Amino acid sequence: MSQYLLAIDQGTTSSRAIIFDTKGVRVGQSQQEFPQIFPNDGWVEHDPEDLWQSTLAVCRNVLKDTDIDSSTVASIGITNQRETTILWDTETGKPVYNAIVWQDRRTSEYCQALVEQGHGDSVQAKTGLLIDPYFSATKIRWILENVEGVKERAKLGHIAFGTVDSYLLWQLTSGRYHRTDATNAARTMAFNIHTQQWDDELIELLGIGDVIFPQVMDSSDDFGVIDEQWLGAEIPVNGVAGDQQAALVGQACFTPGMVKSTYGTGCFLILNTGDKALTSEHKMLTTVGYRINGQVTYALEGSIFVAGAAIQWLRDGLKLFADASETQSLAKQALNADTVYLVPAFTGLGAPYWDPDARGAMIGLTRDTSASDIVSAGLRSVCYQTKDLVDAMAQDGANFETLRVDGGMVVNDLVVQFLSDLLGITVERPKVTETTALGVAFLAGLRIGLYESLDQISELWQSEHCFTPDMDEDNRHKLYDGWVDAVRRVRSSL
Repeated sequence: MSQYLLAIDQGTTSSRAIIFDTKGVRVGQSQQEFPQIFPNDGWVEHDPEDLWQSTLAVCRNVLKDTDIDSSTVASIGITNQRETTILWDTETGKPVYNAIVWQDRRTSEYCQALVEQGHGDSVQAKTGLLIDPYFSATKIRWILENVEGVKERAKLGHIAFGTVDSYLLWQLTSGRYHRTDATNAARTMAFNIHTQQWDDELIELLGIGDVIFPQVMDSSDDFGVIDEQWLGAEIPVNGVAGDQQAALVGQACFTPGMVKSTYGTGCFLILNTGDKALTSEHKMLTTVGYRINGQVTYALEGSIFVAGAAIQWLRDGLKLFADASETQSLAKQALNADTVYLVPAFTGLGAPYWDPDARGAMIGLTRDTSASDIVSAGLRSVCYQTKDLVDAMAQDGANFETLRVDGGMVVNDLVVQFLSDLLGITVERPKVTETTALGVAFLAGLRIGLYESLDQISELWQSEHCFTPDMDEDNRHKLYDGWVDAVRRVRSSL
């Protein structure tokens, strides 16, 4: 009997494959980083072949390292960096341009023009999103308008669009299936989250109607069967979700009012709002949390573009340390932690500012500022940005006393404790911090009957540690006021 679930977690800086047993316990993991491409200021790209080959490599490696026969893998789940946009030729299977990454800001002027033309309200009403370069639709348009020959091939019906999940599914099934799930579709700015259909009016407005859009499925569904040549067995794909929604599932946030925050390359705070698609008055996004058996669970989301990416920059750009594991001990040595601020607006600011032209800065530097102070500022910047989101949601009427956290950064106790102190609430870290991969494994297992219900999945979630606030109110306000002032200085417009 098949005993394992294989989760593909294709992220912004690396691809991972994790094998879980049916109780959600990690059996093995393989991870591989790939190059980031920065052709111009604010542009971020990936070579789609890097995404595919690194994904294939980690899947093969984890099976080999665990000595698990692929025939014992019951199902595969795919979770992915969202909004990242790939167009490929359906006749050759080859991408027509690099993947334009979610962080990319090249369509800022076009987005601003759409806002000035008065389309903001209608786009938000249909998609739950604000008009921003972050989302896929304007990236599709850019490729059609700027890559020679693509528009003509699209008119002939030979150009497919997909987010990374769709592209990987196409590759894994040797071009037999062009599908996505509702959570990924909801991040394109071309999908109506109320009708659960691609929106013809938006697609026409953006001039992207000639590309082939993927079929939208439930998050737990029958997406196809991978070709035997890739892993040595035909394995069904039964779970697909964008990385942040997958983490919502992995954190078992199935009750309206439950909230999680994931700290990867970026940071994403998602609040389960049940069957109600709430409209934010404070620049949060309304999105699909997950869709199961045709029933949509909605969510309110705040998106931070740079979290772990700031730590990666401190490591690779400034070379302040060799490995992220060193950051906790370095930050503990900081003498000016309360007065040095890093605003990591490397590709603009996300929620609640939505300022694509803001750029990063370090504030409060003096002659005695040390590397430890800068590392501490980098770690704290993630917590300050989270408070931005929490405060905005509070203004929308969402109040919660507990936040579940996950992602690579939360293994750092210093970060999670400061987060609890700054927010003034309990922060829970689960035993399994790879909740993005775990969530999509759960979705796959749910479809094939390994789990009977979401309640059964909830019972598998376990807390590893609770962090409670230990900071007085005056200090909390003083520190955050310093952050607000630092952000004000980097804004492109006020």
